[in-house]
Amino acid sequence: MAVLSIITALATMALKTWAWSLTGSISILSDALESLVNLAAAGFALYVLTIAAQPADAEHPFGHDKAEYFAAAAEGLLIIVAAVGIAAAAWGRLQSPAPLTQMSFGLLITVLASALNGATAWKLFRVAREEDSLVLRADAEHLLSDVWTSVAIVAGLAVIWLLPSQAWLDPILALAVSVHLFLTGLRVLAPALAGLMDEALPANELRKLDAALAKTLPTGTEVSALRTRKSGRRRFVDGNLLVPGQLSVGEAHTLCDEVEDAVRAVLPECDITLHMAPMAERERH
Repeated sequence: MAVLSIITALATMALKTWAWSLTGSISILSDALESLVNLAAAGFALYVLTIAAQPADAEHPFGHDKAEYFAAAAEGLLIIVAAVGIAAAAWGRLQSPAPLTQMSFGLLITVLASALNGATAWKLFRVAREEDSLVLRADAEHLLSDVWTSVAIVAGLAVIWLLPSQAWLDPILALAVSVHLFLTGLRVLAPALAGLMDEALPANELRKLDAALAKTLPTGTEVSALRTRKSGRRRFVDGNLLVPGQLSVGEAHTLCDEVEDAVRAVLPECDITLHMAPMAERERH
């Protein structure tokens, strides 16, 4: 999927650059710059996904899944940098207005590039949900943002095409694009930083976890000091399984297996670590 994203970024960047060369529109240039960021982000995503797919080893016993967070964070930062660059270019055009040319052909090319981005974004979102991939979701978010950016630009430039006296709208559109991109960058960056900081699992997953424990644990037992985190598509859960002191080691071990199976049933690809202790140690946990 990352390869598809790279091919799409190359195609749309070429189309939008062509449209900009024909029209001289600073808003279409801003759209082309966003596609350049798409290309850089897609290339980085392809590299990072190969790292994240590697199995755990002696140096990385928990696997390489967190590489996805670095890719998503890098993409968010790239988007923000692009937003600042577009804002600077738009401000310069506001100070020095220039006429637009060959609008009909330029708009047609931009619409074609937008349709290509939309189709790829839809595909990426579907695969990201199936694979629970943060980096693919970030890529899809960015492409979808690019689509809406292009729609707004085409609408604005259509007005300029019909009313040439409103050419001042061109740099204003570019400024609006920069604000939209900046917010998109923050939206992509936030979950990546949360993952790098080992934020707890989402509330809906914690509810599933609590329900599984409540259904499985017999009276007189409990799980305390529960901690959760997510790394890529994997979940990590650890805590203390407190059992009655008279329970044999074999019985406690069987219960532990049942609890782990129940948790994995609601949280696939979950790595669970439970420390068994007698209920008498409850106060110390």
